[in-house]
Amino acid sequence: MKRSAPIHIDAEQFRKNGHMLIDRIAAFLESLPEQPVTKGEQPREIRALLGNEPLPVDATPLENIYMNVSELLFQHSLHNGHPRFWGYITSSAAPAGILADLLAASVNANVGAYPLSPVATEIEKQTVRWIAEFIGFPNDCGGLFVSGGNMANITGLLAARKAKAPWDIRKTGLNSRKMLIYCSVGTHTWIHKAADLLGFGTDSIRWIGMNGDQQMQTQLLENQIIEDLNQGHLPFVVVGTAGSVSTGSVDRLSEIAAVCKKHELWFHIDGAYGAPAVIVPEVTALFDGLELADSVALDPHKWLYSPLEAGCILVRNPKALAEAFSFRPEYYNFDGSDEDPATNFHEEGMQNSRGFRALKVWVTLRQVGKNGYIGMLREDIQLAKKLYDLTHAHPDMEAVSNHLSITTFRYVPRDFDKNDLGRLNKLNEELVNRIQTGGEAFVSNAVIDGKYCLRVCIVNYRTSEEDIEALVEIVERFGNEVFNQLKVK
Repeated sequence: MKRSAPIHIDAEQFRKNGHMLIDRIAAFLESLPEQPVTKGEQPREIRALLGNEPLPVDATPLENIYMNVSELLFQHSLHNGHPRFWGYITSSAAPAGILADLLAASVNANVGAYPLSPVATEIEKQTVRWIAEFIGFPNDCGGLFVSGGNMANITGLLAARKAKAPWDIRKTGLNSRKMLIYCSVGTHTWIHKAADLLGFGTDSIRWIGMNGDQQMQTQLLENQIIEDLNQGHLPFVVVGTAGSVSTGSVDRLSEIAAVCKKHELWFHIDGAYGAPAVIVPEVTALFDGLELADSVALDPHKWLYSPLEAGCILVRNPKALAEAFSFRPEYYNFDGSDEDPATNFHEEGMQNSRGFRALKVWVTLRQVGKNGYIGMLREDIQLAKKLYDLTHAHPDMEAVSNHLSITTFRYVPRDFDKNDLGRLNKLNEELVNRIQTGGEAFVSNAVIDGKYCLRVCIVNYRTSEEDIEALVEIVERFGNEVFNQLKVK
């Protein structure tokens, strides 16, 4: 006799609820351009919508739940799939990836060990190879999927720590010799978390100055390495950036690679945002030296348009990950035969239980192909350049920077004292806040050479030229309002 469980629904009920939900999602995606990007609601407003009910004691019909929660999500979220969302580096999610996540959840593979996920493991391995080929990295590398850029970069740093420590660091931990990390002052804050969590301490980070193009100055890097060696410290890794979070700038990777080779340091590249752009012929040269890295982190949920979560770490030496992470307790029996060894991803990263993140990326890479991605990334880059040109030509705006698909600029009213940096920064900070809560568009901020700027990052296949032109009008309108209010105060 079959067990009766309240969590079970039969096939017909599954179809009914699934079809209803897919129809609602399709209608939501179709309506996105007409929706506000966000309603700017406060936490207390959202809490009021949910109410303060205790844990349910009795069952609720599933169709009622899905109607309720879809309405909540569609009406009270920040819509990063909206064509005018440019605030942070989260892309419009590929519809094929949305469906792939549903498919992955239906099998519910644990991609931590091969016997638990045979085809999912091999799809993840193939996707890692495809991503390596996509960015011009050796495709016989090691690698795996993680949650996002923080974890991809931290995984690369752990591999570097094991590879470069001249003692058994996994057994005895850090010793009295200071292991040092080198990166530019524009590096994303994951580096703080990594230095803290891995036991180095944030004082182990050597922050290297940048040039006028927001790139690490390699001569300063080498000078600092030599100084630290002379003091008896242990430099072990240099982090280059391929697409900085604030401006999209790409470090001179080949120069950094040469410094790392000379001093026998691990070369890690944070390409979480920018690395995929290497396939666009017009900007390929910016990434010279990426292929020389020991490890590269990138996020398919950024510029490959994958739904969250999807980060990826690539490591040149495929053994380096297992050397950094593998433990083999007697209760694990996952190895397979010597003639046909299995890949067990729990030995190559921090997670044992792992969801099937790779499927949505694999599906979309097959759907679009390399040429399709070249076209989409190129358009994002061109739209960012168009915004730069529009703000440069506008009498009340100052274009500040443009790299890859990120443009920064300021609102500077023509009769405003440009030397009053404090008031000008306050004006632009309030302008960013006003735009973010206004719902017409969503931008973020960057501070460049002391200037508080509006920052627009286009990783959005829905964005058009009309949207970019509309942003200039929105900035002009809100900027004028804020400026007039500041004059009254």
